[in-house]
Amino acid sequence: RSNVRVLCGSNWSLVLQGQWMLEFYAPWCPACQQIEATWESFAKESERLGIAVGKVDVTQEPGLSGRFFVTTLPTIYHANDGVFRRYRGSRTLEDLQGYILERKWEAVEPVAGWKSPSSIMMHGMAGLFHFSGWIRQIHNYLTGTLGLHVWISYAIFILATLLIGLFLGL
Repeated sequence: RSNVRVLCGSNWSLVLQGQWMLEFYAPWCPACQQIEATWESFAKESERLGIAVGKVDVTQEPGLSGRFFVTTLPTIYHANDGVFRRYRGSRTLEDLQGYILERKWEAVEPVAGWKSPSSIMMHGMAGLFHFSGWIRQIHNYLTGTLGLHVWISYAIFILATLLIGLFLGL
């Protein structure tokens, strides 16, 4: 049984309380696959270290990756009572443990308030990531299921954008 807690849009607020290490990964990512065994070992030590260890699959949770503004994989964050810091150290078990035991995270600048995952700004960013996923699903439906040419799908989106703009302008 894994000690790594899987986080999603409905339970991500757990990281706002207590101390956490959080990994953003994708199943297809080679670097993420390399760190997987280390992350599991790190999670087995979580009780001794006094932290919780979690992970987020960015392919399943685009809103969370938007909320944390994840642009590279794997991305690791440290959270302590809702204060977030990006971990940029080595991804060995010893360095991850040392980061917590030696409190190295205290020397790292916290994520700015407006870029904090719990801020209104990043809540909006999460919404944009959800919206882009929804648009991709519609495009896949139009081209895959209905068999429309890609350019016809683009034309539909252009027309919808123009109509929405006209409607909002009125």
